[in-house]
Amino acid sequence: MASIRRTLSPHHDRVYQNGSIPLSIQSPSQTFLSNTKTTLSPLRKFLVGIFIQKHSRKITHFSWKRSLYRCLLFFFLGFLLGMAPFNNDLGELKNHDLRNSDFTFEIKPQFLSIKQNVENVADRSRGNDFVVDTEKLEVVEKGRENEDRKIFDFVPLKQLIVVTPTYNRALQAYYLNRLGQVLRLVRPPVLWIVVEMNAASMETADILRKTAVMYRHLVCSKNLTNVKDRGVHQRNTALEHIEWHRLDGVVYFADDDNIYSLELFEKIREINRFGTWPVGMLAQSKSKTILEGPVCNGSQVIGWHTNEKSKRLRRFHVDMSGFAFNSTILWDPRRWHRPSLDPIRQLDTVKEGFQETTFIEQVVEDESQMEGFPPGCHRIMNWHLHLEARELVYPKGWMLQKNLDAVLSSKS
Repeated sequence: MASIRRTLSPHHDRVYQNGSIPLSIQSPSQTFLSNTKTTLSPLRKFLVGIFIQKHSRKITHFSWKRSLYRCLLFFFLGFLLGMAPFNNDLGELKNHDLRNSDFTFEIKPQFLSIKQNVENVADRSRGNDFVVDTEKLEVVEKGRENEDRKIFDFVPLKQLIVVTPTYNRALQAYYLNRLGQVLRLVRPPVLWIVVEMNAASMETADILRKTAVMYRHLVCSKNLTNVKDRGVHQRNTALEHIEWHRLDGVVYFADDDNIYSLELFEKIREINRFGTWPVGMLAQSKSKTILEGPVCNGSQVIGWHTNEKSKRLRRFHVDMSGFAFNSTILWDPRRWHRPSLDPIRQLDTVKEGFQETTFIEQVVEDESQMEGFPPGCHRIMNWHLHLEARELVYPKGWMLQKNLDAVLSSKS
């Protein structure tokens, strides 16, 4: 039986009865691309083309390194574009080297300077025509730096240690209040040491509190047979207190019945070791005024004022309120090269009127270690006036309570 074998043509030349071309075998990539041509946007096609290779290559040979490098490259380019300034300062950056510039910002305040001219013209209604000169008002903040420096360059003043012995008498309250009001006007620091005999009275303490001056209320408990030596021992009590507590400042003996000027306390602060000045005093007859104190050539002491023959034997003619000295002389003798280490005190064994000179001889050797105030010693800055009567007569029915207050007795 004869058989007829028909030769088959290639599949692409084969035509079916319905006129269609048979499906060809395609790769998966080609299939994916063919299905996404109509649905993907151009950007997605670009990304798909990066990660999907051509149909000629197999899927097993896909290069992940090349895709990773491309992602890093695009990320770096995007980072640079994001950091680039898109403003008017781009031209300035072209002229400067970015490597040498920093990205810090500093706001410098501008100094305030205001100048205003004000011209005031008065009314001319009454026929008096006049014009006030032009005034210029200036507010400049540049000078504030110099003012701040002056505040921080403040130098503290020397402390004044004022020693006042007091005792019960009719005008004690008046004298203490007057001296306290003077010390209240003195620039601080001021330490007022008030010494009483035997006991500290509440009335004296109340007066000291009301003066608003820093004070220390001391008591001299030494039994005395001679009332004239009272002030000597009271001052020695204050000197012991200064020496024991090592108080640093300028010591000044200020009796409560004297009259003082504010200039005196300002000059005392300029003392280095020992300073002295003339004091105005009333003569015993109280009919004339005499001077007692130094004669100066500038600040150098060259002589002394004295008019009393009985006191010409004194070495230094100074009143008790006519000198002041550095407190370190009492408790630091090596600093001042003192030959003796004995404590400096006033002596009650000498005659009346010689306490001042015997005390000064313990502090200085001669006039070369003194300073005269003010220069030339031509001004009287304090007065020693004995105006109080020793025996005061009070009206009948009045009584004195501790010699500080006058109280009218009640009658039933």
